[in-house]
Amino acid sequence: MRLRSRVRSLFPDDLQDLYVALRVHKTHHGRYPNLMRPRTFNEWIARRKALDRRPILTCFADKYTVRDYVAERVGSHILTELYCVTRDAASIPFDSLPNRFVVKPTHGSGWVHVVRDKSQMDRAALIQQCNTWLESDYYRLRREWPYKHVVPQILVEEFIDNGCAEPASDVRFYVFGGQVELIQVDVGRFTGHERAFMDCNWNELPIKMLYPPVVGGVPKPVHLAEMLRIAQLLGKGMDFIRVDLYDTAQKIYFGEITTTPACGCGHFEPASIDVQLGKLWQQVAAPAGRSLAPGATVITVDPLK
Repeated sequence: MRLRSRVRSLFPDDLQDLYVALRVHKTHHGRYPNLMRPRTFNEWIARRKALDRRPILTCFADKYTVRDYVAERVGSHILTELYCVTRDAASIPFDSLPNRFVVKPTHGSGWVHVVRDKSQMDRAALIQQCNTWLESDYYRLRREWPYKHVVPQILVEEFIDNGCAEPASDVRFYVFGGQVELIQVDVGRFTGHERAFMDCNWNELPIKMLYPPVVGGVPKPVHLAEMLRIAQLLGKGMDFIRVDLYDTAQKIYFGEITTTPACGCGHFEPASIDVQLGKLWQQVAAPAGRSLAPGATVITVDPLK
């Protein structure tokens, strides 16, 4: 393994990105992806990882610069309050921070530390965690090109809760060509992670991916119509992005924009959903544009496929 890694390191980054995209897809889906004629959603993600070099993808990946994109498209009112941006973790003004806050780096995915009670926080351990993030090259770890040129920084942001002192649920909008086609809801991300899939009318769909279904159903967000509008504004002009938002009783907050969900390793159940989402991506990527009517509900579930 080490020899193969050393040999691979002799090749240019683009070739290494291509190799890893092919290998990762093969490992998780049992076959190599067709990058020239992608059929499934995960094949389109593999294609993006291997071949897509648009600078806007770097903007989306950067947890700091994406805030400017959101402010321009929608307005700064949906952004969380930003307490600190720094490249020196020791400079974080812990004494002046509120009792609850969130710490995360700009240049990675899934790296986050939630502080629920500052009085119980291990300051030295958190600083060390931040330094570990700053010293880590997420692009080299995962070979996802959008992260290659992101400047490593630490963000300290407002804690958004669900009204019960726990982080608010993620509501994740799959946006194809500026149209929301599927909604994913993640509940209890830091405790007992559960996941549900909904259509745009908030009907639950019998779709699973990785985590168990949400027990007892998912309450409809108070501001669902506005969340749909925001997701579509942020996705306008793009073939595909996933827009993550939080809904509270008071307002909507922006979470992040994801361009390669689960790094292309997600398994939809039933597998027909992977194909359906792939068709949507194909339609918005084609020069002729979309053939679907605006607002059409296209996600169906046929367990036999």
